[in-house]
Amino acid sequence: MLWRAGDSVDSARQTLAAIQAALPTPREYQHGRLAVCGAKIFMDGAAIAGTAWSYQPWFKNGVIDPRNTGYPNMDPEVYRQMVRLFHQAGISVGTHAIGDRAIDWVVDTYAIVEKEKPIPGLRHSIIHANFPTTHALDVMAALEKQYDAGYPEVQPVFLWWFGQSWLPTLGAERLALIFPLKTYSDRGIRWSSGSDYGVAPLAPRCGLWAAVEREALDGTHPFSASQDVDIHVALRSYTASAAPQLFLEKQIGTLEAGKRADIAVWDHNPYSIPSADLKKLKCEMTIVDGKTVYSSPE
Repeated sequence: MLWRAGDSVDSARQTLAAIQAALPTPREYQHGRLAVCGAKIFMDGAAIAGTAWSYQPWFKNGVIDPRNTGYPNMDPEVYRQMVRLFHQAGISVGTHAIGDRAIDWVVDTYAIVEKEKPIPGLRHSIIHANFPTTHALDVMAALEKQYDAGYPEVQPVFLWWFGQSWLPTLGAERLALIFPLKTYSDRGIRWSSGSDYGVAPLAPRCGLWAAVEREALDGTHPFSASQDVDIHVALRSYTASAAPQLFLEKQIGTLEAGKRADIAVWDHNPYSIPSADLKKLKCEMTIVDGKTVYSSPE
């Protein structure tokens, strides 16, 4: 889990103290199930509400609203101080950043604090990372290579779940390029997938399918097909590429000798079925640490 750090240096200090008191050794798993992986900060709002911090105006009811480019959730310099505080204490930071301007500020902040005090392996992340600029992509790639940091944590299931409901705020052009998964992969940027459950459905099959098909809930395709990925890349984003964000890549994420036997058994091979059928996959058995914890009645 990530501990919410608030929106001030004081709240960040309180969160840091709580993390250090609760778990003196960060990322140490209790009973193999739960760990404090770092602190979470909200840099901006949401795309669908037009509150994400952007360089370009959002739309309002399909018409450009020149007065609204979203806004940062706090003074950007305060955010930078908060990240510096956690970084220098050896605590990973995950920042919610959706708008392109917010993402730029976040990745530049990570680059600054790493240059000031290099601590490779903290894996600071950008949560959602809907609209990265070319600059942000460059910085992400450099951070990952040099410091093992700057990782996008995305939710492909949003493409399906929110779909056309984004259109009145984003406009067609911006909507088409949301979540540039193929660009991440082409640039050698490791990205991981999740559901943001509570906001969107939990089942990974929905996200796997959405990453490949980029289809909206109403069956339309408002998203650019140039940013879809194949099932191999999509599945890795939920497994081998996600495990390092939990600091568990030596234990889970791939099926190999010496790792925990955490296995989901599905009714079809996702590599061989039509991609449109990925959302129909059914889990028949779940094994955790080598013990069967679920078995389908069928």
